Amino acid sequence: MLRSAAEMFGYHVYASDGEIGQVCNFFFDDRLWVVRYLVVETGSWLKSRRVLVSTTALGQPDWGRWVFPVGLSREQIRNSPDIDADMPVSRQQELAMSFYYGWPSYWSLSGVPATAPVETAGDPTLRSMREVRGYRIQAGDGEIGHVEDFILDDQSWALRYIVVETRNWLPGKKVLVNPDWIGQVSWSAGEVAVNLQREAIASAPEYGPSPWVDRLYEIQLYRHYGRPGYWEKD
Repeated sequence: MLRSAAEMFGYHVYASDGEIGQVCNFFFDDRLWVVRYLVVETGSWLKSRRVLVSTTALGQPDWGRWVFPVGLSREQIRNSPDIDADMPVSRQQELAMSFYYGWPSYWSLSGVPATAPVETAGDPTLRSMREVRGYRIQAGDGEIGHVEDFILDDQSWALRYIVVETRNWLPGKKVLVNPDWIGQVSWSAGEVAVNLQREAIASAPEYGPSPWVDRLYEIQLYRHYGRPGYWEKD
């Protein structure tokens, strides 16, 4: 199912022996547009430390109770490598976490050797979702709005859509744009350029108020833009 990322902020994350904390952010890969980590605020039991949990470590979520189960213990979390979760982590830190938890490294799975040289600076392919919320949306013929939210596939953790709030140009309408339609992103300027015209975005089927997206809506959306559905490619 496709779900709003913002709706998952505040979800409870449970280890095998108790609650770890609550989701406060996501880190995603800006090349493949897929979520790599949940950022979890641990609260008072761990001095409000923020930790990263790989999406590969998650069990089956309990959507009705707002719970993400994790196959880890609280003691493992307590002794995990120190991560500054206010910014995307370095590959060196990711290697340390993968080794500690026994998580598969996504870069080795994608063909990049796990023994490749690592950098001590932050990984330039990891982005904070909270940071990107608010980025301006630039259509082919001018600005149209800003990034309000993201729509995630709750099985693959792919970012299927960016939620665009058009109130900069229109009165309060939200529409969806697929990352495949993005021309480029200026991370330093906080701007997302899309290969669409303002009128096409403005007249797109409105998103909301449901926090999830069904296939009927997606079919209408892709017909509007004249694009083949990703499910047809899959």
